[in-house]
Amino acid sequence: MPDSALINEEWSMDIQASIERKLNLEFRPTYQLIENESHRHGGGAGDSHFKLTVVSENFAGLNRVKRHQSVYALLADEMAGPVHALALHLYSPAEWVERANTRPDSPDCRGGSRVV
Repeated sequence: MPDSALINEEWSMDIQASIERKLNLEFRPTYQLIENESHRHGGGAGDSHFKLTVVSENFAGLNRVKRHQSVYALLADEMAGPVHALALHLYSPAEWVERANTRPDSPDCRGGSRVV
């Protein structure tokens, strides 16, 4: 019988690889970082929380809402299944340079089913 930890790790890599593949094809980013932040969330979050930093010329001229909508539409299958939350940091190349190639840190999780 397969090791469940190994299966979970492979599933996680499949989710993350799927996200990365879709973002690359759709947005052709000049910079991209996908971080699995599921471990920061209580209640057995599994591989359900990801932080995405994507720099793409496709975001130039789009407001924040339109950028987010385009990523959520692209990742609709993942959001309907294993992914519960995405922290999105989406920039045009010019904005990324203005930010000195940095994005905000994620806040500590304050929700979920943490045991107190």
